[in-house]
Amino acid sequence: MSNIYFEDTEAGTVRDLGSYTIPKGEMIAFSERYDPQPIHIDKEAATESVFGGVIASGWYTASVCMRLFVDEFLAETASIGSPGLDELSWLTPVYADDTLTVENEILETRLSKSRDDRGYVRNQTRAYNQNGDKVLTWVGTNIILCCNTD
Repeated sequence: MSNIYFEDTEAGTVRDLGSYTIPKGEMIAFSERYDPQPIHIDKEAATESVFGGVIASGWYTASVCMRLFVDEFLAETASIGSPGLDELSWLTPVYADDTLTVENEILETRLSKSRDDRGYVRNQTRAYNQNGDKVLTWVGTNIILCCNTD
């Protein structure tokens, strides 16, 4: 049962989504399968790059953040989907053993103009490494059902 409905969302609300420490094996396995660029999978090539070592695929980093977003927010909401992301930025490289702390801020809410049983919640997800450097941001919209839809 959902605990959070559209009426429960408010612009300006910031929610801590938790932290995750990046395991080297998981990070590399993801890249080997989905983003096999040398900077993500080849220690020698990555060491010679501007990054000085193997870095996480941005898609892996986004996937880690998405998992925390689902576990700590979406799983509690009456979410019925998303029309997508408006922005996605990878700002700082992520390395194995980095600890990412993720938060989400509701930017705006609006009722659907065509369906009175739902609303749109525009939000920004931000991830920081253990040094406080912002590593990722995205802005997206979720469609969340209203509580009283008699």
